[in-house]
Amino acid sequence: MDTENTVCMLTGDEMEEHFVEKEFLPEGQDEYYLRNKQTTKPIGGWRHLRSDEIERLVKNNNSCENWDNFLVTDEFNPKQIKNNKFYGLVRIGEVRDAMLQYHDLRLRVGITNSVITSCDIGNNVAIHDVHYLSHYIIGDNCIIFNIQEMCCTNHAKFGNGIVKDGEPEEVRICLDLMNETGCRKVYPFDGMIAADAYLGAKFIDDKPLQAKLSYLTQNKFDSRRGYYGTIGTDCVIKNSAIIKDVKVGDCCYIKGASKLKNVTINSSIEEPSQIGEGVVLVNGIVGYGCHIFYSCIAVRFVLGNNSNLKYGARLIHSFLGDNSTISCCEVLNNLIFPAHEQHHNNSFLVAAILKGQTNIAAGATMGSNHNSRTNDNEIEAGRGFWPGLCSSVKHSCKFASFTLLSKADYPTEMNIPLPFALVNNNVNHNELEVMPAFWWMYNMYALARNAWKYQKRDLRKRKFQHIEFDAYAPDSMEEVITGRKLLEIWTAKAWLRTQNKNIDGQSDKALREVGKELLRGDRKVVDNMQVFGENMEKGKRRVRILKVYDAYNSYGDMLVYYAVKNVMKYLQENSEASFSTIAGLMAGRRQKEWSNLGGQLMQTSDLDQLRADIRNGKLDSWEAIHNRYDEIWERYSIDKLRHAYQSLCYLLETETITDDMWHDILKRAVGIQQYICDQVYLTRKKDYDNIYRKQTYRNSEEMIAAIGPLEENSFIKQVRSETDDFNAKIEELYKRLK
Repeated sequence: MDTENTVCMLTGDEMEEHFVEKEFLPEGQDEYYLRNKQTTKPIGGWRHLRSDEIERLVKNNNSCENWDNFLVTDEFNPKQIKNNKFYGLVRIGEVRDAMLQYHDLRLRVGITNSVITSCDIGNNVAIHDVHYLSHYIIGDNCIIFNIQEMCCTNHAKFGNGIVKDGEPEEVRICLDLMNETGCRKVYPFDGMIAADAYLGAKFIDDKPLQAKLSYLTQNKFDSRRGYYGTIGTDCVIKNSAIIKDVKVGDCCYIKGASKLKNVTINSSIEEPSQIGEGVVLVNGIVGYGCHIFYSCIAVRFVLGNNSNLKYGARLIHSFLGDNSTISCCEVLNNLIFPAHEQHHNNSFLVAAILKGQTNIAAGATMGSNHNSRTNDNEIEAGRGFWPGLCSSVKHSCKFASFTLLSKADYPTEMNIPLPFALVNNNVNHNELEVMPAFWWMYNMYALARNAWKYQKRDLRKRKFQHIEFDAYAPDSMEEVITGRKLLEIWTAKAWLRTQNKNIDGQSDKALREVGKELLRGDRKVVDNMQVFGENMEKGKRRVRILKVYDAYNSYGDMLVYYAVKNVMKYLQENSEASFSTIAGLMAGRRQKEWSNLGGQLMQTSDLDQLRADIRNGKLDSWEAIHNRYDEIWERYSIDKLRHAYQSLCYLLETETITDDMWHDILKRAVGIQQYICDQVYLTRKKDYDNIYRKQTYRNSEEMIAAIGPLEENSFIKQVRSETDDFNAKIEELYKRLK
């Protein structure tokens, strides 16, 4: 008979023993051998009760199946243990005549009105009105108040994707990331970062790699049965219903949770985590410094450090990276890199990989399957992806870095290779419109504020996941170079059409030469042409490219700015270096292929080597893999500098940049920085000049009082200060050229 779904009757002895079945116990060990390794023995050890203490406990309406299994320390006050039932081996630390206070909650140290089975309880703990507490190790100075059920099973995995001795493979917890088929499954583990999840989910065709990653996850944890649930020191858990197979770090605050099952909640005094009212967490890992409040549901998930779920958010089969916040909405089957924002109840995100610094607006539906009979489609978006209000995007789509979608229902699949672009569905003309470099040309305030904003919000103490926040980085700049090439080709084709010349048979190289000449020449010629993109949308309708001339030259300014910033930084940090030494260091071909590994940028060749070293066993643990991430990150600044320098060489069509060339480059950089400064001010000033924004105020004084004076905007001030500093550093660089 299947006893799992039936109620069984146990004798008194069975209630106290057999937490771990004998078949899973090593020879000569009892069921407490792992518990004894987990717990910290108090100074002076535990002792048995004296007869007078037993008498006092009985008078206080306490019962115990066997008082010999009730152990205490020398500082034990039986007066503070009342109305309890104890089973199994119970060991209690110091019990002083004292109160514990957390916020407005004050409770006396001791245990009252509770049922406790086989627990180790730390020094000066307050446990009151806990209906069922079983197989937990509770740290010092904790408050456990008004809990319905708090227990741990002998096969608890605490959210990790492993199996215990004697368990079938079917019980292993996995996350189905990036699509809904379950083919990209990864096995979560405590300490997993976005880079790890990407390794597992992206390279599913690399079977040896997948086998190694699965092995490393299983091998990271002890498969033996019998580990207890643990509550760290200075934790407060109150008014909660079910807490089962949960591991809780220090200084965690849990209030009013509905159900926590098979979960690790990382927390520390520097980065305390909090779980609030009505929350349901099942099969997952919560990072350090996280906050989960107000009826959120997360099932099969990993939540990165310093991230938040609020106001009824649903996070299912998803990895949410560090420094992210999701409120109200529904998020299914996603791999989301750090610094993601999604705040609105009517937004929906499914089957996607978002590569960081992303924002999903209200009403946005990302990933409708209505154009397909299957659920095996995906969305891939580079850093800075931002779909506008009420955008609807169907699978499958791919977006370059910092793509902005205007409010629209996008009817078919898209591939947008142009970074920093605005995309619009022009229903009136039945065209898809794309404006490359939109952020640079028309929303500099937001673009310039981007890196500053995310760095300021990065409150992590444990920065295990390395993150590139700068908008001007190898991934986006390679897309800029690709974008310039495409604009050259498409512009050339547009011009050939105006001349009634044959396009067929023209090589891309020949077309690019024609396009370069046009885009470096008279803008009126280009502005009067209709330029159309290719292979950007499924279907036969046209994709119109807007502001081609301005976008092309803006891309060029971005490359100059990117290069000068990195060269300037290197020369500032290396006083003995010169432009000539940089030229020597930077020799060679530009590395064109870069990968975003969970927010950390690296050369794809480094990622390929990483994968090879995992396959061949050179990296034989997750700790070793994380150390490799660190090694790659340590040299990233030089890799980035080399890429920036070589990108500038590409732009200037030279192999080496001479000192004479640097004079003109630095002069151009000063103009670009001033453009940035001016545009930051002007793009913000639009909000003050807009008559429709003014109409809700009685007068300008009320408006200024409500939104603050433009000239006092802290970020505008900051950019002006940075511009002065930039110009001063450029002057120093000029001196080195002399």
